[in-house]
Amino acid sequence: MLTFAAMKFPDPLIRGTLELRYKRFMADVTLENGETVVAHCANSGSLLTAKEPGSEVWISPARNPDRKLKYTWELIRCGRSLVGINTAHPNALVADAIESGKITELAGFESLRREVKYGKNSRIDILLESGGKLTYVEVKNVTFSREKGLAEFPDSVTARGAKHLVELSDMVAGGHRAVMVYLVQRQDCKSLAIADDIDPVYAEALIKARAAGVEVLCYCCKMSTKEIKVDRPLPVNY
Repeated sequence: MLTFAAMKFPDPLIRGTLELRYKRFMADVTLENGETVVAHCANSGSLLTAKEPGSEVWISPARNPDRKLKYTWELIRCGRSLVGINTAHPNALVADAIESGKITELAGFESLRREVKYGKNSRIDILLESGGKLTYVEVKNVTFSREKGLAEFPDSVTARGAKHLVELSDMVAGGHRAVMVYLVQRQDCKSLAIADDIDPVYAEALIKARAAGVEVLCYCCKMSTKEIKVDRPLPVNY
């Protein structure tokens, strides 16, 4: 039986109301006691459809007492679904899902390493090895949804994301396997589409990468204020 890869929040999350996300990495959150705090926003994307003022949000307390910002923004409620905006989690979630056998397309490896240098001054999120063969796995966090049931990526122009697709293609050309994994940190979507109206360069790079042999996978998550679980695969609409 497959086990469910999950990430449990180490401390209880704190409920609040989003006032404003600003300077990319900051968010003002009003707690239930009326206090307004500044939380770190660990997401460099635009957070389209996931930053509406007045939304219910959940933040985690910092364990390091010397950290300047004492909270981290973890979740926002969009419609009926919680959405995970913290991009520090997807790599670990996918790595755990691979190790637990949840992502069957990436089963059968002998070793798993993270953040390994490769390409042109880049680091691959996950590097799998089996029988001397390497599999390069890049992970992208998905929060964007502007149509019911449809997740989209990216939510802003991402030259770095397009660069990663080129480097994955180079790995395939070198005789290795390369896989692009989109992790949808919300549970109200049934498929993923590429937002070519937001970043046509990225969309074209993905088409070229697939033609070069880069594989594309998408998995969604089950979200709660206690844990995030990698759930099931979603189809990708090109």
